[in-house]
Amino acid sequence: MTTTEHPAPASADRTDLRLLDAWWRAANYLAVGQIYLMDNPLLREPLAPEHVKPRLLGHWGTTPGLTFLWAHLNRVIVRDDLHVLYVTGPGHGGPAVVATAWLEGTYSERYSRVSQDADGMKELFRQFSFPGGIPSHAAPETPGSIHEGGELGYALAHAYGAAFDNPDLLVACVIGDGEAETGPLAASWQGNKFLHPVHDGTVLPILHLNGYKIANATVTARITREELIAQLEGHGHRLYVVEGGFDGEDPMAVHERMAATMDEIVAEIARIRTRAAEQLAAEGRVDRPRWPALILHTPKGWTGPREVDGLPVEGTWRAHQVPLAGTRDNPEHRAQLEAWLRSYRPEELFDDDGAPRPELAALTPSGDARMSAIPHANGGVLLRDLKLPDFTQHAVDVPRPGATQASATGTLGAWLADVVRANPTTFRIVGPDETASNRLQAVFEATDRQFVGEILPTDEHTAQHGRVLEVLSEHLCQGWLEGYVLTGRHGLFNCYEAFIHIVDSMFNQHAKWLEASRHIPWRRPIASLNYLLSSHVWRQDHNGFSHQDPGFIDHVLNKKAEVVRVYLPPDANTLLSTMDHCLRTRDYVNVVVAGKNPGPQWLSVDEAIAHCARGIGIWDWASTDGGAEPDVVLGCAGDVPTIETLAAAALLREHLPQLKVRVVNVVDLLRLQDAREHPHGLADREFDALFTTDKPVVFAHHGYPSLIHQLTYRRTNHSNIHVRGYKEEGTTTTPFDMVMRNDLDRFHLVADVIDRVPGLAVKHAALRQHMLDERLRCRRHAYTYGVDAPDVADWVWPG
Repeated sequence: MTTTEHPAPASADRTDLRLLDAWWRAANYLAVGQIYLMDNPLLREPLAPEHVKPRLLGHWGTTPGLTFLWAHLNRVIVRDDLHVLYVTGPGHGGPAVVATAWLEGTYSERYSRVSQDADGMKELFRQFSFPGGIPSHAAPETPGSIHEGGELGYALAHAYGAAFDNPDLLVACVIGDGEAETGPLAASWQGNKFLHPVHDGTVLPILHLNGYKIANATVTARITREELIAQLEGHGHRLYVVEGGFDGEDPMAVHERMAATMDEIVAEIARIRTRAAEQLAAEGRVDRPRWPALILHTPKGWTGPREVDGLPVEGTWRAHQVPLAGTRDNPEHRAQLEAWLRSYRPEELFDDDGAPRPELAALTPSGDARMSAIPHANGGVLLRDLKLPDFTQHAVDVPRPGATQASATGTLGAWLADVVRANPTTFRIVGPDETASNRLQAVFEATDRQFVGEILPTDEHTAQHGRVLEVLSEHLCQGWLEGYVLTGRHGLFNCYEAFIHIVDSMFNQHAKWLEASRHIPWRRPIASLNYLLSSHVWRQDHNGFSHQDPGFIDHVLNKKAEVVRVYLPPDANTLLSTMDHCLRTRDYVNVVVAGKNPGPQWLSVDEAIAHCARGIGIWDWASTDGGAEPDVVLGCAGDVPTIETLAAAALLREHLPQLKVRVVNVVDLLRLQDAREHPHGLADREFDALFTTDKPVVFAHHGYPSLIHQLTYRRTNHSNIHVRGYKEEGTTTTPFDMVMRNDLDRFHLVADVIDRVPGLAVKHAALRQHMLDERLRCRRHAYTYGVDAPDVADWVWPG
């Protein structure tokens, strides 16, 4: 069904809508004031240059549409006692959401200096996009927001993430028509195939067509209405359309159409949910509903200046940011700004003290029902600890180092199944069709993949209600999990290591959100966003070069130390301990990299717990320094680098028994950093005790070598640290040839030791040559037989 016009319903008579229009005018007045004014907030005197900010920053064009929708949602919230979370896709419309939060009283509750009076209004205006103030976008500082203005394209994914497991929540997601052009948003329309109409909440997508981006028309505004409707109906929605405000149309007519349409949408959502509950009770299943979606078509910069300097503004790209750019120095622009502000008739909206008039305040929902105060937008208020089962019950038995073979992620999967069972409504696993590929398939003993589309008898572990969300879009996985944790729940994102880069920008924005929110007193801590990266660079030998990239951890470590953590557990028991820790943390992004293939297990569960608690430590059983100062330190971080380092240590023990070798394994990569730069960093004396102040260090790293140098550049012994890691040499080959191509193999590590320990290069040149010959032998074997030489493939620790 499409609705372009509707009679006003009895519940929204013209008197009510005139009050609603006044509320909307008040919000628009406050929004314009934020962009332009630093004094004279109620226009009690003629506008003068000193009343205008010297730098005008902000976005007007989308703002009146955002406030219009907010006003109409408030009407149905009050009438029907709804719980609505407002997700602002055009987040650069920060003036709108800040204005509505102040109008609802929430802003003054959060920031007492911004009171609901003339002085508070002045502060509200002055602080906006001003040094020492608040950003011009919707941001963590904005009450009611879970979506930052720079996150273009992610709004609808966040909305679905917020709706999962929140059956009483309606998420109204405003999508800008510029945002609608992005890849993540295009994929996000598929979210309705995963949303359960009984167990989950409701998402109402609202595509706000105002025609333009910054300086160009939008695609969705320039295709035919029929084509756009067909597109969204094809995504499974029932479409409603409201348009108006063009050619000077009376806003009251648009309010009438919008009120009628919103009533029908709310009623349709209620009907869908009632029918679904009845069907689920009777049949144990539900039909996938056609959820409502709304298209709102209004002019860009609606109610703003129609024309400036002889050029059209309202309804064009010129309204996008600041329509009147010269108001401080240009008297004509200043007069036009004053006329614009007075067109909202502020004397009708605010009393003598500058507070909203009582009849406007009466239109605002109360308490937590206000969209600016809803607890879901401050998820830490709702957050409850996970019930985490004892992971030691799933530990691998390791009677001695290297005696047991196991898959680290396979072992973890069995514990995650218990986590799912213990937390049936507050924990989800997301991933791009890789849960089983990453060997976490044991979780399907406890739950299924959730999918509300057609399910065939040949589908495995797929049901209409489950705890695993799989969709072949890393953007959706990231957005869903962000929305889920921001609204007070917990989760895990598992992904192939090389393809997690797809969400680099999304990670950036979430990390920035955490950085900012940690310093906002009323923002409560939320669950950490946890990544498990498997199918990693050293075991993508079969897929080849395109699947070989360990650089996400480098990207992560560019963020503030207070919010990022990176872990490289070397075996299954350390992975269990690490993940148990990560799921208990708050306000972090935790990145855990672990292999899925069977491999040697090094530590018993008790040893693993102690090692993970330290984050770094000497493995005495692999070392030959006997507690004395070593001749060389072999450092390692990551499962495959650990295997190669231990194999190198065994070769050195065999061929150079007099050499004092110390093996240091790193689980928590940030332990390498200076304690002054990261809270997990080692003090210099602790670092020096492990790595010495003057002895050679040969470090085998999971990722790019430069990262280790970046972390250790301030250390006393940095000039002696030599790092081996991935150096962008990859192809389809064997596992050992892969490490040889990057000089991370055991033979090259032994050669590195010979090259760097004083006195060995000349004396043991023959041994060095033998190591290089061994590399040639292993490569010939791989190229001849297609598999690694048995002595390498089946190597075990000789201890």
